[in-house]
Amino acid sequence: MTTERSLVLVKPDGFARGLTGEVLRRIEAKGYTLAALQILTPTPEMLAKHYAEHEGKPFFQPLVDFMSSGPVTAVVIEGENCIKGFRSLAGATNPTDAAPGSIRGDLGRDWGKPVQENIVHGSDAPESAAREIAIWFPELG
Repeated sequence: MTTERSLVLVKPDGFARGLTGEVLRRIEAKGYTLAALQILTPTPEMLAKHYAEHEGKPFFQPLVDFMSSGPVTAVVIEGENCIKGFRSLAGATNPTDAAPGSIRGDLGRDWGKPVQENIVHGSDAPESAAREIAIWFPELG
């Protein structure tokens, strides 16, 4: 087992629906530790760094626009294999395809909107977690 850190974001749609507490409850119930937490409305510049690998793709600007449209809850979690564990807890990217019991499966809805409106983001690998944490929590770097 590997103790690691991951960035979790409760996206603007999840924040607006009052789901931050439920997301945090599930993270803690899974046994992960909350190492840092903040609520902020990210700037387009911050999001351009976060989503740099998608720059130039057709969904890049709509994603930046959505993610900067309101407050998000940014959290650093810690625990054994928490990157893989949180992504399982989050469920499939498309809430319609996400399994019941997952965050997106239980709380996400197909509103006929782009799939980026899916409540949460979680880092996908240790390298991306380190890069993302440095963007959202530079004081931890």
